[in-house]
Amino acid sequence: MLAYVFWHAPRPATAARDYEAAHREFHQALGLEPVAGLIGVRVFRLAVIPWLDPPRAGYEDWHLLSGSAALDVLNTSAVRSPRLVPHDRIAAMAACGTAGLYALRSGAPITPTHAYWMSKPAGTSYLDFDRSMQPFIDAGACLWGRRMTLGPTPEFCLHSAAAIVLPYASKGVPLELMFGRDGS
Repeated sequence: MLAYVFWHAPRPATAARDYEAAHREFHQALGLEPVAGLIGVRVFRLAVIPWLDPPRAGYEDWHLLSGSAALDVLNTSAVRSPRLVPHDRIAAMAACGTAGLYALRSGAPITPTHAYWMSKPAGTSYLDFDRSMQPFIDAGACLWGRRMTLGPTPEFCLHSAAAIVLPYASKGVPLELMFGRDGS
């Protein structure tokens, strides 16, 4: 499973309620007709997105995909009728955006309340890193790993349904679920 993750923030003069209404309208349009390979969507409100320049409040959209071919379908479907007008409306209200592509590395996808972004410590093998994450996976978390070097974020994201303390330095980001859906 892959996830196309998109971080975005509204223009300073845009009211949050207007931005969120346009955002929800786009995702409703996305859900009207099935998009092949789109398994589910999670949209979170974040108090701060550390990798935006400058860091600011915004939104994090997780589009869960069956595989890499679904990324092409999503990319094309997002800007075709009946989604084009809602897409263009929210895009015009956005000040900035960036994205990344992540693969589910361990565990099962969850609707998290916390995301922990980290890099594998220098000198640590991937096997040892994965082993160190296993207790968190066993407790219900899931680990995502960046594909190639796409996106501005660290290499790994651990999703958790509760606050945890990790053995490595990480950027903990509390998540506020705005909406989500499965089985798209």
